[in-house]
Amino acid sequence: MSDPIQQPALTDAQWSRLCAFGTPESVEAGQYVFRSGDRDYDLVLVDEGEIEVVRDSLFWIEEAVIARMGPRTFVGELSLLNGQGAFLSARASMPSRVLRVTRAELRRLMAEDDDLCDIVLHALWARRESLRRGPAALTLKLVGSRTSSDFLALRRFAERIDLVHAAVELAPGELGSLDGHGITVDDLPVAFVQGEPIRNATPGIVAERLGLSYQAQADEVVDLVVVGGGPAGLAAAIYGASEGLETVLLDAVAPGGQAAATSRIENFLGFPFGVSGGSLIGQACLQALKFGVRVYAPCEAVRLESVDKLLDVTLADGRTIRTRTAVITSGAAYRRLELDRWGDFERAGIYYAATPLELRQVMESPVVVVGGANSAGQASLYLAANGCPVHLVVRGDDLGSRMSSYLVDRLLEDPRVEVHTGSRVVGLDGDRVLERVSIDTVGEIDARGLFCFIGAEPATGWLPALDRDAEGFLRTGTDILEQSLERWQRMGREPLPFETSTPRIFAAGDVRRGSMKRVAAAVGEGSSAVASVHRALAD
Repeated sequence: MSDPIQQPALTDAQWSRLCAFGTPESVEAGQYVFRSGDRDYDLVLVDEGEIEVVRDSLFWIEEAVIARMGPRTFVGELSLLNGQGAFLSARASMPSRVLRVTRAELRRLMAEDDDLCDIVLHALWARRESLRRGPAALTLKLVGSRTSSDFLALRRFAERIDLVHAAVELAPGELGSLDGHGITVDDLPVAFVQGEPIRNATPGIVAERLGLSYQAQADEVVDLVVVGGGPAGLAAAIYGASEGLETVLLDAVAPGGQAAATSRIENFLGFPFGVSGGSLIGQACLQALKFGVRVYAPCEAVRLESVDKLLDVTLADGRTIRTRTAVITSGAAYRRLELDRWGDFERAGIYYAATPLELRQVMESPVVVVGGANSAGQASLYLAANGCPVHLVVRGDDLGSRMSSYLVDRLLEDPRVEVHTGSRVVGLDGDRVLERVSIDTVGEIDARGLFCFIGAEPATGWLPALDRDAEGFLRTGTDILEQSLERWQRMGREPLPFETSTPRIFAAGDVRRGSMKRVAAAVGEGSSAVASVHRALAD
Protein backbone atom coordinates (compact mmCIF):
# COMPACT_ATOMS: atom_id res chain seq x y z
CA MET A 1 0.00 0.00 0.00
CA SER A 2 2.41 2.70 -1.24
CA ASP A 3 -0.28 5.06 -2.56
CA PRO A 4 0.30 8.43 -0.80
CA ILE A 5 -3.46 8.90 -0.42
CA GLN A 6 -4.01 5.47 1.13
CA GLN A 7 -0.90 5.76 3.29
CA PRO A 8 -0.35 9.52 3.78
CA ALA A 9 2.90 10.90 5.17
CA LEU A 10 1.94 12.86 8.28
CA THR A 11 3.93 15.73 9.71
CA ASP A 12 5.00 15.67 13.36
CA ALA A 13 2.21 18.10 14.20
CA GLN A 14 -0.44 16.08 12.36
CA TRP A 15 0.67 12.81 13.98
CA SER A 16 0.64 14.42 17.40
CA ARG A 17 -2.90 15.78 16.90
CA LEU A 18 -4.08 12.42 15.59
CA CYS A 19 -2.62 10.54 18.55
CA ALA A 20 -4.43 12.87 20.94
CA PHE A 21 -7.70 11.15 19.95
CA GLY A 22 -6.38 7.65 20.75
CA THR A 23 -5.80 5.42 23.75
CA PRO A 24 -2.36 3.72 23.83
CA GLU A 25 -1.97 -0.05 23.98
CA SER A 26 0.93 -2.50 23.67
CA VAL A 27 0.34 -5.64 21.58
CA GLU A 28 2.43 -8.80 21.22
CA ALA A 29 3.45 -10.43 17.97
CA GLY A 30 0.49 -12.41 16.60
CA GLN A 31 -2.05 -10.51 18.72
CA TYR A 32 -5.10 -9.24 16.83
CA VAL A 33 -6.24 -5.64 17.21
CA PHE A 34 -9.53 -6.51 15.49
CA ARG A 35 -11.02 -9.56 13.77
CA SER A 36 -13.29 -9.98 10.78
CA GLY A 37 -16.87 -10.10 12.01
CA ASP A 38 -16.32 -7.64 14.88
CA ARG A 39 -19.41 -5.40 14.93
CA ASP A 40 -17.50 -2.55 16.51
CA TYR A 41 -13.82 -1.84 16.00
CA ASP A 42 -11.41 1.07 16.16
CA LEU A 43 -9.18 3.09 13.91
CA VAL A 44 -5.74 1.81 14.95
CA LEU A 45 -2.75 4.15 14.92
CA VAL A 46 0.62 2.38 14.62
CA ASP A 47 3.18 4.21 16.75
CA GLU A 48 5.86 1.48 16.86
CA GLY A 49 6.16 -1.93 15.20
CA GLU A 50 3.96 -3.23 12.39
CA ILE A 51 0.32 -4.27 11.90
CA GLU A 52 -0.61 -6.51 9.01
CA VAL A 53 -4.11 -6.47 7.53
CA VAL A 54 -5.32 -9.86 6.34
CA ARG A 55 -8.26 -11.43 4.61
CA ASP A 56 -8.98 -14.52 6.64
CA SER A 57 -8.85 -17.92 4.98
CA LEU A 58 -12.13 -19.06 3.43
CA PHE A 59 -13.11 -22.66 2.84
CA TRP A 60 -11.85 -22.51 -0.74
CA ILE A 61 -8.84 -20.22 -0.38
CA GLU A 62 -5.94 -19.49 1.98
CA GLU A 63 -5.39 -16.36 4.04
CA ALA A 64 -4.11 -13.32 2.14
CA VAL A 65 -2.09 -10.40 3.51
CA ILE A 66 -3.63 -7.19 2.18
CA ALA A 67 -1.26 -4.59 3.64
CA ARG A 68 1.50 -4.06 6.19
CA MET A 69 1.27 -0.83 8.16
CA GLY A 70 4.39 0.51 9.85
CA PRO A 71 5.06 3.39 12.26
CA ARG A 72 3.06 6.62 11.86
CA THR A 73 0.34 4.98 9.81
CA PHE A 74 -3.24 4.10 10.68
CA VAL A 75 -5.28 0.95 10.05
CA GLY A 76 -8.91 1.15 8.94
CA GLU A 77 -11.18 1.80 5.98
CA LEU A 78 -14.59 3.28 5.17
CA SER A 79 -16.62 0.82 7.25
CA LEU A 80 -15.46 2.80 10.30
CA LEU A 81 -17.81 5.56 9.14
CA ASN A 82 -20.79 3.65 7.73
CA GLY A 83 -21.21 1.32 10.71
CA GLN A 84 -20.34 -1.89 8.87
CA GLY A 85 -18.60 -4.55 10.90
CA ALA A 86 -14.98 -5.47 10.17
CA PHE A 87 -14.57 -7.74 7.13
CA LEU A 88 -10.78 -7.97 7.44
CA SER A 89 -8.55 -8.81 10.40
CA ALA A 90 -5.52 -6.90 11.70
CA ARG A 91 -2.71 -8.33 13.86
CA ALA A 92 0.73 -7.37 15.04
CA SER A 93 3.54 -8.99 13.07
CA MET A 94 5.99 -7.98 15.85
CA PRO A 95 5.72 -6.42 19.31
CA SER A 96 4.06 -3.07 18.67
CA ARG A 97 2.64 0.03 20.30
CA VAL A 98 -0.69 1.25 18.94
CA LEU A 99 -3.33 3.81 19.82
CA ARG A 100 -7.01 3.00 19.47
CA VAL A 101 -9.36 5.71 18.17
CA THR A 102 -12.95 4.66 18.80
CA ARG A 103 -15.65 5.42 16.26
CA ALA A 104 -17.01 8.13 18.55
CA GLU A 105 -13.58 9.75 18.81
CA LEU A 106 -13.13 9.44 15.03
CA ARG A 107 -16.39 11.37 14.59
CA ARG A 108 -15.09 14.03 16.97
CA LEU A 109 -11.82 14.22 15.05
CA MET A 110 -13.67 14.75 11.78
CA ALA A 111 -15.84 17.45 13.30
CA GLU A 112 -13.04 19.37 15.02
CA ASP A 113 -9.95 19.08 12.77
CA ASP A 114 -10.59 19.86 9.09
CA ASP A 115 -7.01 19.08 8.09
CA LEU A 116 -6.98 15.61 9.65
CA CYS A 117 -10.55 15.01 8.51
CA ASP A 118 -9.58 15.45 4.85
CA ILE A 119 -6.49 13.24 5.20
CA VAL A 120 -8.30 10.43 7.00
CA LEU A 121 -11.42 10.56 4.81
CA HIS A 122 -9.36 10.46 1.60
CA ALA A 123 -7.39 7.48 2.92
CA LEU A 124 -10.45 5.53 4.07
CA TRP A 125 -12.25 6.10 0.78
CA ALA A 126 -9.20 5.28 -1.38
CA ARG A 127 -8.63 2.07 0.59
CA ARG A 128 -12.26 1.04 0.06
CA GLU A 129 -11.91 1.53 -3.70
CA SER A 130 -8.64 -0.42 -3.75
CA LEU A 131 -10.10 -3.27 -1.70
CA ARG A 132 -12.98 -3.63 -4.16
CA ARG A 133 -10.47 -4.71 -6.80
CA GLY A 134 -8.35 -7.11 -4.72
CA PRO A 135 -8.60 -10.35 -2.72
CA ALA A 136 -10.65 -8.64 -0.01
CA ALA A 137 -13.63 -8.70 -2.39
CA LEU A 138 -14.06 -12.42 -1.67
CA THR A 139 -15.19 -11.62 1.89
CA LEU A 140 -18.62 -10.96 0.32
CA LYS A 141 -19.23 -13.13 -2.73
CA LEU A 142 -22.58 -12.90 -4.53
CA VAL A 143 -23.58 -15.74 -6.86
CA GLY A 144 -26.72 -15.91 -8.99
CA SER A 145 -28.25 -16.30 -12.41
CA ARG A 146 -27.52 -13.42 -14.76
CA THR A 147 -31.23 -13.30 -15.72
CA SER A 148 -32.44 -13.14 -12.10
CA SER A 149 -33.96 -9.86 -10.91
CA ASP A 150 -33.24 -10.95 -7.31
CA PHE A 151 -29.55 -11.29 -8.14
CA LEU A 152 -29.61 -7.94 -9.95
CA ALA A 153 -31.23 -6.30 -6.90
CA LEU A 154 -28.54 -7.79 -4.66
CA ARG A 155 -25.76 -6.49 -6.90
CA ARG A 156 -27.35 -3.06 -7.21
CA PHE A 157 -27.58 -2.83 -3.42
CA ALA A 158 -23.92 -3.83 -2.99
CA GLU A 159 -22.72 -1.36 -5.61
CA ARG A 160 -24.85 1.57 -4.46
CA ILE A 161 -23.59 1.39 -0.91
CA ASP A 162 -20.07 0.69 -2.15
CA LEU A 163 -19.59 -2.69 -0.50
CA VAL A 164 -16.35 -4.56 -1.08
CA HIS A 165 -17.67 -7.63 -2.89
CA ALA A 166 -17.32 -10.01 -5.82
CA ALA A 167 -20.20 -11.08 -8.07
CA VAL A 168 -20.36 -14.28 -10.08
CA GLU A 169 -22.94 -14.59 -12.86
CA LEU A 170 -24.22 -18.05 -13.74
CA ALA A 171 -26.07 -19.17 -16.85
CA PRO A 172 -29.78 -19.83 -16.16
CA GLY A 173 -30.25 -23.23 -14.51
CA GLU A 174 -26.55 -23.77 -13.83
CA LEU A 175 -24.54 -23.84 -10.59
CA GLY A 176 -20.98 -23.54 -11.85
CA SER A 177 -18.45 -24.06 -9.06
CA LEU A 178 -21.26 -24.35 -6.48
CA ASP A 179 -22.19 -27.77 -7.81
CA GLY A 180 -21.43 -30.41 -5.19
CA HIS A 181 -21.46 -28.00 -2.24
CA GLY A 182 -25.02 -28.69 -1.09
CA ILE A 183 -26.48 -25.71 -2.93
CA THR A 184 -29.26 -26.05 -5.51
CA VAL A 185 -30.61 -23.74 -8.21
CA ASP A 186 -33.54 -22.99 -5.90
CA ASP A 187 -31.09 -21.55 -3.34
CA LEU A 188 -29.92 -18.79 -5.70
CA PRO A 189 -28.93 -16.08 -5.28
CA VAL A 190 -26.40 -17.01 -2.62
CA ALA A 191 -24.28 -14.55 -0.65
CA PHE A 192 -21.09 -15.90 0.93
CA VAL A 193 -20.19 -13.74 3.94
CA GLN A 194 -16.71 -14.69 5.14
CA GLY A 195 -17.25 -17.99 3.31
CA GLU A 196 -20.56 -18.81 5.04
CA PRO A 197 -23.45 -19.16 2.56
CA ILE A 198 -26.72 -17.25 2.85
CA ARG A 199 -29.24 -19.00 0.61
CA ASN A 200 -31.90 -16.94 -1.19
CA ALA A 201 -30.03 -13.85 -0.11
CA THR A 202 -31.75 -10.46 -0.13
CA PRO A 203 -30.31 -6.99 0.44
CA GLY A 204 -32.02 -6.87 3.85
CA ILE A 205 -30.55 -10.17 5.03
CA VAL A 206 -27.06 -9.22 3.83
CA ALA A 207 -27.30 -5.77 5.46
CA GLU A 208 -28.31 -7.36 8.77
CA ARG A 209 -25.39 -9.81 8.61
CA LEU A 210 -22.90 -7.03 7.84
CA GLY A 211 -24.10 -4.82 10.69
CA LEU A 212 -25.65 -2.20 8.41
CA SER A 213 -29.23 -2.40 9.72
CA TYR A 214 -30.64 0.12 12.19
CA GLN A 215 -29.81 -0.56 15.82
CA ALA A 216 -31.49 1.74 18.32
CA GLN A 217 -29.61 3.04 21.31
CA ALA A 218 -31.39 3.13 24.67
CA ASP A 219 -33.89 6.02 24.93
CA GLU A 220 -32.38 7.60 21.83
CA VAL A 221 -34.08 10.64 20.32
CA VAL A 222 -32.47 12.03 17.17
CA ASP A 223 -32.96 15.51 15.77
CA LEU A 224 -33.83 14.57 12.19
CA VAL A 225 -34.90 11.47 10.30
CA VAL A 226 -34.81 11.73 6.51
CA VAL A 227 -36.92 9.09 4.76
CA GLY A 228 -35.63 8.49 1.24
CA GLY A 229 -32.04 8.56 -0.01
CA GLY A 230 -32.38 10.27 -3.38
CA PRO A 231 -30.82 13.68 -4.15
CA ALA A 232 -33.34 15.56 -2.00
CA GLY A 233 -32.86 13.19 0.94
CA LEU A 234 -29.09 13.17 0.73
CA ALA A 235 -29.03 16.97 0.55
CA ALA A 236 -31.32 17.27 3.57
CA ALA A 237 -29.23 14.79 5.56
CA ILE A 238 -25.92 16.43 4.65
CA TYR A 239 -27.11 19.93 5.46
CA GLY A 240 -28.76 18.79 8.68
CA ALA A 241 -25.72 16.89 9.95
CA SER A 242 -23.26 19.58 8.87
CA GLU A 243 -25.27 22.08 10.92
CA GLY A 244 -25.12 20.01 14.08
CA LEU A 245 -28.28 17.89 13.90
CA GLU A 246 -28.12 14.22 14.91
CA THR A 247 -29.33 12.84 11.57
CA VAL A 248 -30.54 9.43 10.38
CA LEU A 249 -31.11 8.69 6.68
CA LEU A 250 -33.32 5.75 5.67
CA ASP A 251 -33.89 4.24 2.24
CA ALA A 252 -36.04 1.24 1.38
CA VAL A 253 -33.58 0.02 -1.27
CA ALA A 254 -30.25 1.89 -1.30
CA PRO A 255 -29.27 5.56 -1.49
CA GLY A 256 -29.66 7.17 -4.88
CA GLY A 257 -33.29 6.97 -5.89
CA GLN A 258 -34.03 7.45 -9.57
CA ALA A 259 -30.94 9.64 -9.95
CA ALA A 260 -28.67 6.63 -9.33
CA ALA A 261 -30.35 4.94 -12.30
CA THR A 262 -29.40 7.80 -14.63
CA SER A 263 -26.49 7.00 -16.91
CA ARG A 264 -25.50 10.63 -17.54
CA ILE A 265 -26.58 14.02 -16.17
CA GLU A 266 -25.25 16.86 -18.31
CA ASN A 267 -27.00 19.96 -16.95
CA PHE A 268 -26.04 19.69 -13.27
CA LEU A 269 -24.15 22.71 -11.97
CA GLY A 270 -20.38 22.23 -11.83
CA PHE A 271 -20.10 19.24 -14.20
CA PRO A 272 -19.40 20.65 -17.70
CA PHE A 273 -18.60 17.18 -19.03
CA GLY A 274 -21.57 15.52 -17.37
CA VAL A 275 -21.70 13.08 -14.49
CA SER A 276 -23.29 9.68 -14.06
CA GLY A 277 -26.02 9.39 -11.47
CA GLY A 278 -24.02 6.67 -9.73
CA SER A 279 -20.94 8.87 -9.39
CA LEU A 280 -22.92 11.83 -8.13
CA ILE A 281 -24.73 9.73 -5.53
CA GLY A 282 -21.51 7.97 -4.51
CA GLN A 283 -19.81 11.27 -3.71
CA ALA A 284 -22.92 12.51 -1.89
CA CYS A 285 -22.98 9.36 0.26
CA LEU A 286 -19.31 9.86 1.15
CA GLN A 287 -20.09 13.47 2.06
CA ALA A 288 -22.96 12.28 4.27
CA LEU A 289 -20.62 9.91 6.12
CA LYS A 290 -18.09 12.71 6.54
CA PHE A 291 -20.62 14.81 8.45
CA GLY A 292 -21.80 11.91 10.58
CA VAL A 293 -25.09 10.99 8.92
CA ARG A 294 -26.16 7.51 9.99
CA VAL A 295 -27.25 5.84 6.74
CA TYR A 296 -29.38 2.69 6.84
CA ALA A 297 -30.43 0.71 3.76
CA PRO A 298 -32.42 -1.25 2.93
CA CYS A 299 -34.56 0.18 5.71
CA GLU A 300 -38.22 0.83 4.90
CA ALA A 301 -40.36 3.24 6.92
CA VAL A 302 -44.00 2.10 7.13
CA ARG A 303 -45.55 4.54 9.59
CA LEU A 304 -44.95 8.08 10.89
CA GLU A 305 -46.94 9.53 13.76
CA SER A 306 -46.78 12.27 16.38
CA VAL A 307 -46.26 11.05 19.95
CA ASP A 308 -45.86 13.46 22.91
CA LYS A 309 -44.46 16.33 20.82
CA LEU A 310 -42.04 13.94 19.14
CA LEU A 311 -42.33 11.77 16.05
CA ASP A 312 -42.14 7.98 15.84
CA VAL A 313 -40.89 6.44 12.60
CA THR A 314 -41.83 2.76 12.50
CA LEU A 315 -39.76 0.48 10.29
CA ALA A 316 -40.95 -2.58 8.37
CA ASP A 317 -39.33 -4.90 10.93
CA GLY A 318 -41.21 -3.22 13.79
CA ARG A 319 -38.33 -1.18 15.18
CA THR A 320 -39.05 2.47 15.96
CA ILE A 321 -36.91 5.58 15.62
CA ARG A 322 -37.92 8.53 17.79
CA THR A 323 -37.10 11.95 16.34
CA ARG A 324 -37.82 15.64 16.81
CA THR A 325 -38.35 16.28 13.08
CA ALA A 326 -38.65 14.35 9.82
CA VAL A 327 -38.15 15.19 6.17
CA ILE A 328 -40.02 12.99 3.68
CA THR A 329 -38.07 12.52 0.47
CA SER A 330 -39.41 9.06 -0.39
CA GLY A 331 -39.72 9.95 -4.06
CA ALA A 332 -41.89 7.82 -6.26
CA ALA A 333 -42.37 4.23 -7.42
CA TYR A 334 -41.84 3.37 -11.09
CA ARG A 335 -44.94 3.16 -13.26
CA ARG A 336 -45.52 0.01 -15.28
CA LEU A 337 -47.13 -0.54 -18.67
CA GLU A 338 -50.43 -2.44 -18.49
CA LEU A 339 -49.40 -5.31 -20.73
CA ASP A 340 -49.84 -9.07 -20.61
CA ARG A 341 -46.74 -10.87 -19.29
CA TRP A 342 -45.22 -7.68 -17.85
CA GLY A 343 -44.82 -9.46 -14.53
CA ASP A 344 -43.11 -12.41 -16.22
CA PHE A 345 -40.43 -10.27 -17.81
CA GLU A 346 -39.85 -7.90 -14.90
CA ARG A 347 -37.55 -10.64 -13.70
CA ALA A 348 -36.03 -11.28 -17.12
CA GLY A 349 -35.70 -8.34 -19.47
CA ILE A 350 -37.65 -5.33 -18.16
CA TYR A 351 -35.59 -2.64 -16.41
CA TYR A 352 -36.26 0.69 -14.73
CA ALA A 353 -32.66 1.91 -14.86
CA ALA A 354 -29.84 2.06 -17.39
CA THR A 355 -26.53 1.65 -15.58
CA PRO A 356 -23.54 -0.65 -16.17
CA LEU A 357 -25.39 -3.38 -14.25
CA GLU A 358 -28.33 -3.41 -16.68
CA LEU A 359 -26.06 -2.87 -19.67
CA ARG A 360 -24.29 -6.15 -18.96
CA GLN A 361 -27.61 -7.95 -19.35
CA VAL A 362 -28.25 -6.61 -22.87
CA MET A 363 -24.75 -5.89 -24.20
CA GLU A 364 -24.83 -5.16 -27.97
CA SER A 365 -28.39 -6.51 -28.30
CA PRO A 366 -31.38 -4.53 -29.59
CA VAL A 367 -33.42 -2.81 -26.89
CA VAL A 368 -36.55 -0.71 -26.50
CA VAL A 369 -36.68 2.41 -24.34
CA VAL A 370 -40.11 3.77 -23.40
CA GLY A 371 -40.63 7.35 -22.24
CA GLY A 372 -40.48 10.96 -23.36
CA ALA A 373 -38.57 12.76 -20.59
CA ASN A 374 -34.86 13.29 -19.94
CA SER A 375 -34.31 9.94 -18.23
CA ALA A 376 -35.48 8.07 -21.33
CA GLY A 377 -33.30 10.20 -23.61
CA GLN A 378 -30.22 9.75 -21.43
CA ALA A 379 -30.78 5.99 -21.25
CA SER A 380 -31.16 5.74 -25.03
CA LEU A 381 -27.90 7.55 -25.69
CA TYR A 382 -26.05 5.52 -23.07
CA LEU A 383 -27.26 2.17 -24.41
CA ALA A 384 -26.56 3.18 -28.01
CA ALA A 385 -23.06 4.36 -27.14
CA ASN A 386 -22.37 0.90 -25.71
CA GLY A 387 -23.38 -1.03 -28.80
CA CYS A 388 -27.13 -1.54 -28.41
CA PRO A 389 -29.44 -0.65 -31.33
CA VAL A 390 -32.18 1.40 -29.61
CA HIS A 391 -35.86 1.90 -30.40
CA LEU A 392 -37.13 4.90 -28.40
CA VAL A 393 -40.92 4.76 -28.05
CA VAL A 394 -42.62 8.06 -27.17
CA ARG A 395 -46.39 8.31 -26.75
CA GLY A 396 -46.57 12.00 -27.66
CA ASP A 397 -46.00 13.47 -31.11
CA ASP A 398 -43.41 16.06 -30.02
CA LEU A 399 -40.15 14.65 -28.64
CA GLY A 400 -39.21 18.08 -27.31
CA SER A 401 -42.34 18.65 -25.22
CA ARG A 402 -40.85 17.06 -22.08
CA MET A 403 -37.20 16.48 -23.00
CA SER A 404 -34.33 18.96 -22.94
CA SER A 405 -33.38 20.25 -26.37
CA TYR A 406 -29.76 19.08 -26.14
CA LEU A 407 -30.97 15.50 -25.70
CA VAL A 408 -33.48 15.80 -28.54
CA ASP A 409 -30.77 17.01 -30.91
CA ARG A 410 -28.41 14.16 -29.98
CA LEU A 411 -31.09 11.51 -30.30
CA LEU A 412 -32.18 12.68 -33.73
CA GLU A 413 -28.55 12.78 -34.91
CA ASP A 414 -27.59 9.34 -33.54
CA PRO A 415 -27.92 6.64 -36.23
CA ARG A 416 -28.07 3.94 -33.54
CA VAL A 417 -31.31 5.35 -32.10
CA GLU A 418 -34.62 5.02 -33.94
CA VAL A 419 -37.25 7.35 -32.50
CA HIS A 420 -40.92 6.36 -32.71
CA THR A 421 -43.16 9.28 -31.68
CA GLY A 422 -46.92 8.89 -31.40
CA SER A 423 -46.32 5.23 -30.59
CA ARG A 424 -47.02 2.66 -27.87
CA VAL A 425 -45.68 -0.72 -26.85
CA VAL A 426 -48.57 -3.17 -27.22
CA GLY A 427 -47.05 -6.60 -26.63
CA LEU A 428 -44.20 -8.63 -25.12
CA ASP A 429 -43.02 -12.07 -26.11
CA GLY A 430 -40.30 -14.58 -25.26
CA ASP A 431 -39.70 -17.90 -23.57
CA ARG A 432 -37.97 -17.50 -20.19
CA VAL A 433 -36.60 -14.07 -21.04
CA LEU A 434 -37.82 -11.13 -23.12
CA GLU A 435 -37.07 -11.68 -26.80
CA ARG A 436 -39.54 -9.54 -28.77
CA VAL A 437 -41.53 -6.33 -28.31
CA SER A 438 -44.51 -5.17 -30.38
CA ILE A 439 -44.91 -1.45 -31.18
CA ASP A 440 -48.24 -0.34 -32.64
CA THR A 441 -46.70 1.78 -35.41
CA VAL A 442 -43.91 -0.65 -36.29
CA GLY A 443 -44.95 -4.18 -35.47
CA GLU A 444 -42.89 -6.86 -33.72
CA ILE A 445 -39.15 -6.27 -33.30
CA ASP A 446 -36.37 -8.24 -31.64
CA ALA A 447 -35.49 -6.84 -28.19
CA ARG A 448 -33.36 -8.29 -25.41
CA GLY A 449 -34.45 -5.58 -22.99
CA LEU A 450 -37.20 -3.03 -22.41
CA PHE A 451 -36.22 0.04 -20.38
CA CYS A 452 -39.24 1.77 -18.89
CA PHE A 453 -39.07 5.48 -18.01
CA ILE A 454 -42.72 6.57 -17.95
CA GLY A 455 -42.70 8.39 -14.64
CA ALA A 456 -43.61 7.26 -11.18
CA GLU A 457 -46.30 7.37 -8.52
CA PRO A 458 -45.48 9.28 -5.31
CA ALA A 459 -44.48 6.91 -2.51
CA THR A 460 -46.92 8.33 0.05
CA GLY A 461 -49.30 5.43 0.70
CA TRP A 462 -47.68 4.96 4.13
CA LEU A 463 -48.61 8.54 5.12
CA PRO A 464 -52.45 8.56 5.21
CA ALA A 465 -52.63 11.30 7.88
CA LEU A 466 -50.82 13.89 5.76
CA ASP A 467 -52.60 16.24 3.36
CA ARG A 468 -52.13 14.98 -0.21
CA ASP A 469 -53.53 15.98 -3.59
CA ALA A 470 -55.60 13.70 -5.82
CA GLU A 471 -52.47 12.05 -7.25
CA GLY A 472 -50.92 11.42 -3.83
CA PHE A 473 -48.31 14.19 -3.75
CA LEU A 474 -47.78 15.87 -0.38
CA ARG A 475 -49.02 19.40 0.11
CA THR A 476 -46.66 21.72 1.95
CA GLY A 477 -46.49 25.31 3.18
CA THR A 478 -49.17 27.60 1.79
CA ASP A 479 -50.47 24.77 -0.42
CA ILE A 480 -52.00 22.94 2.59
CA LEU A 481 -55.80 22.78 2.44
CA GLU A 482 -57.78 25.20 4.60
CA GLN A 483 -59.34 22.52 6.81
CA SER A 484 -55.85 21.33 7.72
CA LEU A 485 -54.84 24.82 8.80
CA GLU A 486 -57.02 24.83 11.93
CA ARG A 487 -54.32 22.96 13.82
CA TRP A 488 -51.82 25.65 12.87
CA GLN A 489 -54.12 28.41 14.06
CA ARG A 490 -54.20 26.75 17.47
CA MET A 491 -50.39 26.70 17.44
CA GLY A 492 -50.23 30.38 16.63
CA ARG A 493 -48.17 30.01 13.46
CA GLU A 494 -48.47 29.07 9.80
CA PRO A 495 -46.79 26.06 8.18
CA LEU A 496 -43.18 26.72 7.33
CA PRO A 497 -41.87 26.29 3.77
CA PHE A 498 -41.80 22.55 2.95
CA GLU A 499 -43.76 21.71 6.14
CA THR A 500 -46.66 19.30 5.67
CA SER A 501 -50.06 19.35 7.35
CA THR A 502 -48.47 17.82 10.48
CA PRO A 503 -46.05 20.07 12.40
CA ARG A 504 -42.35 19.18 12.18
CA ILE A 505 -42.90 16.81 9.26
CA PHE A 506 -41.47 18.25 6.04
CA ALA A 507 -41.40 17.07 2.43
CA ALA A 508 -38.99 17.75 -0.44
CA GLY A 509 -38.21 16.47 -3.90
CA ASP A 510 -40.40 14.38 -6.18
CA VAL A 511 -42.81 13.45 -3.38
CA ARG A 512 -43.87 17.08 -2.88
CA ARG A 513 -46.72 18.61 -4.86
CA GLY A 514 -45.44 21.28 -7.22
CA SER A 515 -41.79 20.23 -7.17
CA MET A 516 -39.68 20.36 -10.33
CA LYS A 517 -38.67 16.82 -11.23
CA ARG A 518 -34.96 17.52 -11.74
CA VAL A 519 -31.89 16.48 -9.74
CA ALA A 520 -30.66 20.03 -9.13
CA ALA A 521 -34.11 21.14 -7.95
CA ALA A 522 -34.33 18.17 -5.58
CA VAL A 523 -30.96 19.05 -4.03
CA GLY A 524 -32.13 22.62 -3.53
CA GLU A 525 -35.39 21.52 -1.93
CA GLY A 526 -33.70 19.09 0.43
CA SER A 527 -31.24 21.67 1.70
CA SER A 528 -33.92 24.37 1.93
CA ALA A 529 -36.21 22.11 3.95
CA VAL A 530 -33.49 21.90 6.62
CA ALA A 531 -33.70 25.67 7.09
CA SER A 532 -37.34 25.16 8.06
CA VAL A 533 -36.35 22.24 10.30
CA HIS A 534 -34.11 24.59 12.31
CA ARG A 535 -36.94 27.09 12.67
CA ALA A 536 -39.32 24.38 13.88
CA LEU A 537 -36.80 23.10 16.42
CA ALA A 538 -36.36 26.63 17.74
CA ASP A 539 -40.09 26.98 18.55
